[in-house]
Amino acid sequence: MPQGPEAPQNVDIPVTLPVTVWAEDAPDLGPLPLLQVAFADRPVQAIEPPLSTWSRNIAPGETLDFLLSEAGLAAPDRAEVALALGAEYDLRRLRPGHSVTVASTMDGSPRTVSLAVEDGVRIEVVFGEQLSTQVVAPDPEIVTLAGEAVIDSSIFAALDEAGIPARFSVDLAQMLGGTVDFRREMAGGETLRLLWREARVGEDRIGQPELAFAALDIGGSLYEIVWPDDGSGQATIYVDGEVLRVFAQPVEGARLSSVFGRRTHPVFGNVRMHTGVDFAAARGTPVQATAPGRVNFIGWRGGYGRVVEILHGSDTMTRYAHLSAVPEDLAQGQRVAAGDVIGRVGATGTATGPNLHYEVLVDGRPTDPLADDRLAEAAESEADDTAALSRLAEARALLNENLGSEIAETTTERL
Repeated sequence: MPQGPEAPQNVDIPVTLPVTVWAEDAPDLGPLPLLQVAFADRPVQAIEPPLSTWSRNIAPGETLDFLLSEAGLAAPDRAEVALALGAEYDLRRLRPGHSVTVASTMDGSPRTVSLAVEDGVRIEVVFGEQLSTQVVAPDPEIVTLAGEAVIDSSIFAALDEAGIPARFSVDLAQMLGGTVDFRREMAGGETLRLLWREARVGEDRIGQPELAFAALDIGGSLYEIVWPDDGSGQATIYVDGEVLRVFAQPVEGARLSSVFGRRTHPVFGNVRMHTGVDFAAARGTPVQATAPGRVNFIGWRGGYGRVVEILHGSDTMTRYAHLSAVPEDLAQGQRVAAGDVIGRVGATGTATGPNLHYEVLVDGRPTDPLADDRLAEAAESEADDTAALSRLAEARALLNENLGSEIAETTTERL
């Protein structure tokens, strides 16, 4: 059996009890110091209230005021937002696909209103003691792309089928219209190779793509076009590796909306001769001289609206009509080069919308701007063949690098 626990033993431990001191016996220690409390210099951060976000794309027929009302903004706030946005962007240009985003506190007070428009641009209105507005524009990356298409019916259809921007067919028609008869000379099966540049933010394309180089085989000849990357719009056309002419499009990247010849007038409704070609473009788009020459007239001409006319030699003149503005430093008698900006697209005179009416007159008589060779002769005299051939070689190399297919590097290989 285990032994039981031993009985506890008594141990004598001296204990000192505290002595009570009465107030009258306490020594005089003087006034006691106050307790010091240290506080951090860092300010207390304000707590941002939670925000709710409302966002929607503009649908056909809707207005900015309608969307802001749907987002819950009161009428005075809607009016202030419209004024703030209108100071940075022409609200008449709103169209389906633009979007409005409203951030509000939980009690419905608006904090920010953001309007996303074309080219990735966003206009933001911030509510505070006073409304403030800022424009946020993306910083795009310029990428170079290449593609190849086989033409069976039309250039437009061939580009569309190959996944290449079909709008390039307009640029090619402008450049080669006076040199190549597409209807008669193209038998089908021609190969078209293109090199172009796009501005992108992530996977989204900003703005319109721009052609850099085109090579088209027609009837045993190789037609090539090199567009510059300096924004001048001045392009050089080559045939079998030799400079044919230098040409600048009047409105770069615009849509050809009406051609030369008889047509039903869009305003008056009767059938009459259309003495030029029309390029539909946004108001303010730069208009460029198509060939070197001397400014002959700046002013107004009835239904043409604001006009600039340029003489090229003694018998050829180009007319640029419906302009919204003309550079202040442009003067009558001044010499201009192909690609120089001589105005801005507008809708002055008799016009249904912003466009450039472009005419070529020879001995005072209108001719088809896409088929006349007089401008080619004027531009050819100022072309620098050495620099032009160098640009052609660089464009061919860049196309080969991006496309992986070879173009004849010398004229002798094609002859």
